[in-house]
Amino acid sequence: MSDLVLRFFIGGMVVSIFALISDVLRPRGFAGLFGAAPSIALATLGLTIVKDGPQYASIEARSMVLGAIGFLVYAICVCRLLARSGSPALVATVGLLPVWAGVSFSLWFLLVRSSS
Repeated sequence: MSDLVLRFFIGGMVVSIFALISDVLRPRGFAGLFGAAPSIALATLGLTIVKDGPQYASIEARSMVLGAIGFLVYAICVCRLLARSGSPALVATVGLLPVWAGVSFSLWFLLVRSSS
């Protein structure tokens, strides 16, 4: 239970710091980039280093990078689909979720296969 409280506290502090940074940036469209995901990832990695050590945290960080690359490909696909077909946003975002998973897991598989 105390681990959860600590995680929420650290996550909240890091989110607040990133929110302050994003408040200074222009244009306002960048504010969302610094609001949640990077700050939660940093807080999680910090707690993982303390709890499980830097070796395990490096594996977690690598997994986060692979997921971010998958998300980038997914976001590009969603934007292109929305711009070209005029599909409803819900249909495009939900329908292309397998792209995110497919790219992320494919990268992970390639990385694991190349390291063994």
